[in-house]
Amino acid sequence: MITILIVYHSQSGHTEQMARAVAKGAGEMEGVEVVLKKAFDAREEDLINCDGLVIGSPEYFGYMSGAVKDLFDRTYERLRGHKRIFRKPYAVFISAGNDGQGSLSSIEKIGLGYQFRKVQPPIISKGPLTEAVLEQCEELGRTLAAGCEAGIY
Repeated sequence: MITILIVYHSQSGHTEQMARAVAKGAGEMEGVEVVLKKAFDAREEDLINCDGLVIGSPEYFGYMSGAVKDLFDRTYERLRGHKRIFRKPYAVFISAGNDGQGSLSSIEKIGLGYQFRKVQPPIISKGPLTEAVLEQCEELGRTLAAGCEAGIY
């Protein structure tokens, strides 16, 4: 069984809708368990035990949400160099009022510190959430799950 962890923070509900769409896509794959967690509820064991990781954040003041940053702050020292974290495949989705680049950049820098491996281009929703973005999120979930299940990632 492959486990895909989707960690997110949402206040307006947009990022949560995106997270649920990623979960829906990943859940369509046979042999895949989807774990959907708010960032404050995620623990280091979740990061260790998943086979693939998707991180979702709104953009606040040109940066990732504090809740997502909190997850990284709580887990980094204990997980740095951990063999089950090294090169773990991950992807990112962002709900942005502006361009989302600040949030994306900060998440990707932290991903480098953990030594995660980015395997999909990010999805950045600018402004109101659309059906097209939610479809992209579903496809992201399917693709990551299929890649993990097939051993490509």
